[in-house]
Amino acid sequence: MRKLFLRILLFTLPFGISACGLFDDQSTPYGYVRSSIRKIDKYALHAGADWSVERISYLKEAKRIDNFDDAHRIVNSALAFAGGKHSTLLAPVTDTTTFEELAPEACMLDDGIAYVKLPAHRGVKVTDADYTHVVLDFLQSHLDAVGVIVDLRDNHGGNMYPMISAIAPLLPEGTLLNFKTRKRTSPITLDFVVRSSGLSLAEISKFTDNTPIAILVNDWTGSSGEATLLCFRGLENVRTFGIPTAGYASANQSFPMEDGYTLLITIGCDVARTGEVFCDDPIAPDVETETPLEDAVAWIRSQ
Repeated sequence: MRKLFLRILLFTLPFGISACGLFDDQSTPYGYVRSSIRKIDKYALHAGADWSVERISYLKEAKRIDNFDDAHRIVNSALAFAGGKHSTLLAPVTDTTTFEELAPEACMLDDGIAYVKLPAHRGVKVTDADYTHVVLDFLQSHLDAVGVIVDLRDNHGGNMYPMISAIAPLLPEGTLLNFKTRKRTSPITLDFVVRSSGLSLAEISKFTDNTPIAILVNDWTGSSGEATLLCFRGLENVRTFGIPTAGYASANQSFPMEDGYTLLITIGCDVARTGEVFCDDPIAPDVETETPLEDAVAWIRSQ
């Protein structure tokens, strides 16, 4: 299941260049593992004292293998140890005809309530721009809505920037959340996010600060879905409904490997504007319910 909760963002390195800036030989199973271990050394969130001992075992095991299936297995094991459950070696998508990727949904419900659904997004079948503008354009056209429901159920991750850009009219300017790595804490601002989508805050009209916003979540809300959820954390006009999320609220850095795989290393935890740190534990909603949509509508009507 953990391979389904992925965040594809931040940085990539050129092919053949390790995190240490050295040219790696990934043509052998041992070289492949060694190259991966170097990146894990530098970036993995949990690469502490225990990892310095464990890495030796992985390298010793790698010297005894003669195929890349075993290399992939060792790398995945190392990633789980030093990066946690959100880290993985992601196989290339070779057949996009069977790859399911849903477009966002947007519509008006009864009583003037705007509803938008943000699914997982990797940009394979739905472009970043199309994903963003389906929701952004809808919200910009319905700024008079009495309330907004943002449905993050089953959003198990992908690229968070189109997700957040799509709902920019609902979010305050400034820092939305922070990524905390082993060495530093980096803010993610609304301005940075919308610029990454080719937009400008100056061209985005906002809802009023007191517009009630309901967020729907479930146990398949993970990774970038959780990061999008945390952008609303601490706002007085927001309430969340559903069941606890998947618990993948952490930041990954991606490294393309020469065989087409992608090394996804968890480099940091998500930190909400409230100062709360989230990583591997589920995020509980304000209202735990099996009927989140109905309860969200009722709450907005009550406002």
